[in-house]
Amino acid sequence: MESQIAAQLLSSKSLSVSSTWLNHFVSSTTLQRNVPLSALTQTALFRILASDIRESLSTRSTSSLLPVDISDPAVQERRLQGPVPVQVLDIEDIGSSLWSQVEAIERVERGEAIRGREIVRTVSVDEDPEQGAEGSGPASTQPDSSGPHRLIVQDAAGTKAVVIELKRVSGVALGKLPIGSKILLRNTAVARGMVLLTPDCVTLLGGKIDSLDQVWREGRKERLLARIAEMQREQDS
Repeated sequence: MESQIAAQLLSSKSLSVSSTWLNHFVSSTTLQRNVPLSALTQTALFRILASDIRESLSTRSTSSLLPVDISDPAVQERRLQGPVPVQVLDIEDIGSSLWSQVEAIERVERGEAIRGREIVRTVSVDEDPEQGAEGSGPASTQPDSSGPHRLIVQDAAGTKAVVIELKRVSGVALGKLPIGSKILLRNTAVARGMVLLTPDCVTLLGGKIDSLDQVWREGRKERLLARIAEMQREQDS
């Protein structure tokens, strides 16, 4: 059963699952009798997308990992054949000023949104403010962003890389791509230590690491304000 699940996840999602993780998953889920293999595979995928890939994915194949020297600016150009699964640790809208991003967060905190040039309330007087769209819970304090974006990603071995959105990638935005999201990099160019993201070289698998995403969201406004203060100090010095 484990080999079948592993083979299916590898062929359908290009995810090479850790045998230790998979063994623990199967032993903890097969206590329920008569669970179809397809259902187990889908459950395994769901849990992988919500996990830290340093624990859930295998590091045996170097082709599924980032080069350890990927951030070396001395390397003018290289290409990741992949597919390399990575998880998002940070996302930044480098197409917007820091102040505009702080103001956007504050508008969301006040329950407001921009429609054209008009500021409108996003919560009606009869609506429970604790309920988001379709009862999905409180609205995100991270408004959608237009980019381009700068990401920090990490592979199953823990190697980190800077990713720059060279061309607009649907689904890559502050309000859409949570921390811990899993993406696949395939045939991706790397220039001077930065991974160049284009629509044809990336597949968004989804997922989220709840604990990391919550900490990142709660601290984002403070991080932006700290950077603004630092820039002001540099200008004054």
